[in-house]
Amino acid sequence: MQRAVALREIQDMDGALQAILDAARHAPADANVALGVAQVSFESGLDSADLYARAALLLPDRLDLQRSRASALAAEGRLAEAEELLEELLTRYPAWIDGHRCLCGLRATAGQADFARSFPASIERDPGNFGLRMAWFHTLATARQWDTARAVIADAEAHLGERQASVLGKLLIASESGEKSDNPALFDAVEHVQDVGLDLARVRHFLRGGQIERARDICTRHMGQPTMRAFWSYITLAWRLLDDSRAQWLDGGMRYVRAYNLDLTSENLSELANSLRRLHTTQQPYHEQSVRGGTQTERPLLLRIDPVIANVRRKIEQVVRCYIDDLPAADPAHPLLAAPRENFLFSGSWSVHLRPGGYHSVHTHPMGWISSALYITVPEASQLGPPPAGNLRFGTPPAELNLPLKPYGEITPEPGRLALFPSTMWHGTAPFADGERMTIAFDVVPAPPPR
Repeated sequence: MQRAVALREIQDMDGALQAILDAARHAPADANVALGVAQVSFESGLDSADLYARAALLLPDRLDLQRSRASALAAEGRLAEAEELLEELLTRYPAWIDGHRCLCGLRATAGQADFARSFPASIERDPGNFGLRMAWFHTLATARQWDTARAVIADAEAHLGERQASVLGKLLIASESGEKSDNPALFDAVEHVQDVGLDLARVRHFLRGGQIERARDICTRHMGQPTMRAFWSYITLAWRLLDDSRAQWLDGGMRYVRAYNLDLTSENLSELANSLRRLHTTQQPYHEQSVRGGTQTERPLLLRIDPVIANVRRKIEQVVRCYIDDLPAADPAHPLLAAPRENFLFSGSWSVHLRPGGYHSVHTHPMGWISSALYITVPEASQLGPPPAGNLRFGTPPAELNLPLKPYGEITPEPGRLALFPSTMWHGTAPFADGERMTIAFDVVPAPPPR
């Protein structure tokens, strides 16, 4: 068991799977081993729903295990079973917020308009649960369903009274929906509240409303703390708007953006594209994702035990190593240059399949160190539309902030081209008119030191 854990931690999934299966042969009734078999199988891209079911018999009180089982069912195309499982559990545990979120996500990616319907049913059974009502609100707000989100908060306050969480929720709606986005004093009444999520909402509101110094100062509060990872991308916008030279120190324009052509033949690319298409089984992206007009896979793509994926992973690792080795000297204050460079791991990996008119909204990857886009298929030149259609652009602020900043530059997609860049950098793509674009993307983080 310990060997399986150690191999999984260094992302040797072949070795981890063999080790955990060996542990299962020696201890077939061990609940933790059974769960390990399911988890490693799931992360390796193998069928695992029935393995989670067996582990659940041994660990009947583990709701997190049941959530993983539902995700595995959905990944295997058994969506109805996943919904049925979660619905039954939510009948017994109406306050299980992670279960609601999982069920909402499965329904949203299946294209169901009433994806959040589990919440009102559970609130009927647990009407005094304010946290459950706010979880419903946040689910709707993430989907930008502002009117329904307002109604949820109003109903919560009507039944249970106004609370700090509902006050903050109303402020979020007022700012992000545009209702009061031009009110400079919107957040003044909660100046005393210390909360990372609230600080992010404040920063966005102040940037949108031209209060650039206030936005910068809130970001600065988090300097030197782990929470700063959420604010680097916003402080660079404030610095750019204030003509502060630290914006150049942080982003460096296109200095840290690199494009590499992987050694992938047309046969490699075709085989890879066919493998990826089989993994895109959902109808819509998750609401919190940047994908517009396409889908994104969920399981860790580059950990799959699949020779086609393993081949491209090896090539990716070689190029990432080159990118890291070519970075400038260490700078202990810089989010890209301060990190240890000996070894790295994938903190997430996925594929995106865009349809005609598809694009990525501008975003960053605050949990990453280095981010990426590897192009597998791209539209023909005649399908793209006028420039910059389809291009990957860097430094453009999110459109909803309406800031007068131009992009630093862009990369034109080509099959087999890999773009690497700091995870703190704003990036997004321009829509293309027709055709298909399929990518592999991943975040890299420094590997922790050996135990």
